[in-house]
Amino acid sequence: MPRTALIVIDMLNTYTHEDAEALVPSVHEALPGIAALLKLARASESPVVYVNDNFGEWRSHHGEILRAALQGRHPDLVEPVAPDENALFVVKARHSIFFETPLAYLLGQLGAERLVLCGQVTEQCVLYSALDAHIRHFDVVVAADAVAHIDAQLAEAALRMMSRNMSAAICSADGITFDARRAD
Repeated sequence: MPRTALIVIDMLNTYTHEDAEALVPSVHEALPGIAALLKLARASESPVVYVNDNFGEWRSHHGEILRAALQGRHPDLVEPVAPDENALFVVKARHSIFFETPLAYLLGQLGAERLVLCGQVTEQCVLYSALDAHIRHFDVVVAADAVAHIDAQLAEAALRMMSRNMSAAICSADGITFDARRAD
């Protein structure tokens, strides 16, 4: 099995943005799947990479982003999926996890060939990230029960597009396996 990295997209969120209240119920539903994926990836010592918006704060780093999210409107949505001391962190400014970030380089250094995507928002950041991963020749897996949406119909269409147009495997979190640690 190719080396797999878990990518946690935008889960460190203050929930103060325009669509936050529409997003929150779906995040509650996705949280158990995200937590399960984190547990599996950590147990197998697979890379876990958080890729997160920086809320327009260009002087921020991952500790400040986490702190802001924990002080936001829904810390209960952040605490269960907070990064541990082994997590890697990439800051992004736009929808795709790859757009003008060092993520592709980092994944190359890790030897990752397969990416499991989870987080938010299915019909936005997850969709655009899956496309960018696909065009970079990564195998893409999306845990449908570990992604949150603002618009359920658009999210369902996005999952179909990822499957059909990007050859992404769409499955539940409990159907995903991570490779055991490899000696490098």
